[in-house]
Amino acid sequence: MFDDVPDTPLEQAKMMENILLAACEGNRGQSGMYTQLRGMLVNDPTLKPLLPEFVRTCRDLNHFWSYAKGLPTENNHWERRRKHVRDGLTPLFDFLEHRNTAPVDNVASDVLKSFDPDGVHVVWNRALERRHTDPEGAITIARTLLETVCKHILDATGETYTEKDDLPALYRAVAIKLNIAPSQHTEDAFKRILGGATSVVEGLGSLRNKIGDAHGKGKAAVRPAARHAQLAVNLAGAMATFLVETWRERTP
Repeated sequence: MFDDVPDTPLEQAKMMENILLAACEGNRGQSGMYTQLRGMLVNDPTLKPLLPEFVRTCRDLNHFWSYAKGLPTENNHWERRRKHVRDGLTPLFDFLEHRNTAPVDNVASDVLKSFDPDGVHVVWNRALERRHTDPEGAITIARTLLETVCKHILDATGETYTEKDDLPALYRAVAIKLNIAPSQHTEDAFKRILGGATSVVEGLGSLRNKIGDAHGKGKAAVRPAARHAQLAVNLAGAMATFLVETWRERTP
């Protein structure tokens, strides 16, 4: 296994494309890397249908070279083979490069339809489904889920907030309303648990500028792996469910 494999599917696809373009001329020195990258993409049920047939069937570069030799060259050059590779990978790149264009407005509508744990779990599962193909988008959905729950509770209780209020500020206001703020309890165990919940929300809120939707922020931007997205989504989903259940229990 190679340690320098990119974390995101888009970067993995780009690296695999470069390896295949070199292999069009017979360069098979990176067969091991190709095999690892191919395996990661093929094992993703969302991405596998978008891969060209030659990637799905060619398990290593020797196999691909046998395939590529059957493709015509042009004026003793390799451009037609390279074009074949690029064209074959176009559907995959189109999906990966435009995956964040879907609006997150549906998050609010889905949650507010019933405002119960089932509504939260619909969005929670949707975010989890995106953690491999779109970890940044998954984090954005998760954060939007928690913000939506907080705002709905504040609206229902007549509390005011502004668009400048970030997720931690919204949560603190909700926690006071629901009597789950650490300062409202004297039992040490409860204070620790509720304090930990506050820390979790503050951490999720900080992802707005650190990780979530980091596109266009340059090479220095932190880009999450699927495991980071899964952690963020599960934390947000658990907190959103806790708030909804608490709200429903205390609302006549």
